[in-house]
Amino acid sequence: MQLQLYGKKIWLYRQAIDFRKAIDGLLGLLSVDGETTLQEGIYLFYNGNRDKVKCLTWHKNGYMMLYKRLEKGRFDFRHASKKGMIEISEAELGWLLAGLEWQKMRQWGDLNYDKFS
Repeated sequence: MQLQLYGKKIWLYRQAIDFRKAIDGLLGLLSVDGETTLQEGIYLFYNGNRDKVKCLTWHKNGYMMLYKRLEKGRFDFRHASKKGMIEISEAELGWLLAGLEWQKMRQWGDLNYDKFS
């Protein structure tokens, strides 16, 4: 079985959270403007040790929470001193969950050659 998540945007909460929070506690942390409803996004949260991530999203008829724990190493969150949320891409989400330095990875662009000389 493959689980597919859909959201118009992927948001990363910029501050470490208390990982005892469940779905309702995480929803309480989110402040969303009038243009977006909570059911339209994918929201990521991380703990103080930066070795765990929770993903909160709407799935068909209810909220779903996914949890990932790294067995070795830590997730790379260099923006921790800022508040609020940051929007990330689907590729950045994949890099983040793989434990890579996802903020550095975004600097690597695709090479495109229109002409060869």
